[in-house]
Amino acid sequence: MNPTLIAQFWLVAVLLVLTPGADWAYAIAAGLRAKSVAPAILGMAAAYSLVVVVLALGVGALVTAQPITLTVLSLLGSGYLIYLGTSTVLQRSEGLAASDRPLNTSALPQFLRGMAVSGLNPKGLLLLLTLLPQFLSPTGWPASGQMLVLGSLHVINGIVVYTIVALLARKLLRTRPRASQIVTRGAGVAMLAVGIGILVEQAVRVF
Repeated sequence: MNPTLIAQFWLVAVLLVLTPGADWAYAIAAGLRAKSVAPAILGMAAAYSLVVVVLALGVGALVTAQPITLTVLSLLGSGYLIYLGTSTVLQRSEGLAASDRPLNTSALPQFLRGMAVSGLNPKGLLLLLTLLPQFLSPTGWPASGQMLVLGSLHVINGIVVYTIVALLARKLLRTRPRASQIVTRGAGVAMLAVGIGILVEQAVRVF
């Protein structure tokens, strides 16, 4: 593989992960409300890993070539983000006491929610499908192998950035109930906005 292309992709991937969106919103919510941020972050990473494998196997192009598949994925993703955003906004804020007592949220639901937030968002699939081929070298490794390597870099970037975001939210806000409530609801509104945006985009395409 071409080291220059790898470095260029890594830089672009970092910039993409640093752009706030539904993943950021969920990472912040997990940092404020979960006992551990690991399940949520690993759930998002698992979803992106699955997307990378799908693309490397060549299935991504087949999926995106079928409008009905993308429509169904978009509707599922928007519906889940709207549900999760609404539940986050309506959930009562619970600040921590001085003892830093963690909130009791089990790991599996956090992991599955993380997978759903990242995996049901069609923009992630479309973005990687568009981006990855631009950084493939025509010589050397097979294209599928190169996609796996580049996609793994994207997943690692996400793990690092979203972990930092979640831990910073926990460190700065969990002992500040009022600020925690505002940011938690802001994260919920962000997920709502992304979900509604996807839904509106699909409605415009249909009508």
